[in-house]
Amino acid sequence: MDDQELLDRIEQDPDVLAGKPVIEGTRLSVEFILNLLAQGTSQEEILEEYTGLERDDIRACLIFAQKTVGETSFVPRSRGSV
Repeated sequence: MDDQELLDRIEQDPDVLAGKPVIEGTRLSVEFILNLLAQGTSQEEILEEYTGLERDDIRACLIFAQKTVGETSFVPRSRGSV
């Protein structure tokens, strides 16, 4: 499955979670899945907890994040900045 097919699994609807990007057909936001991964939850644990999710849904979240970050000009503060 190519990147665009995976990205098609992500949808935004102003009536679902205030328009946050979610996995199609769910109320699970990309942000929520990324947070689980960042906290050390394994993909297997996520798939066990949220039945109906597929590994490609998690991949779609990662690709969405990569594309989103790639399109921003965010520069983290350097150490010592206030």
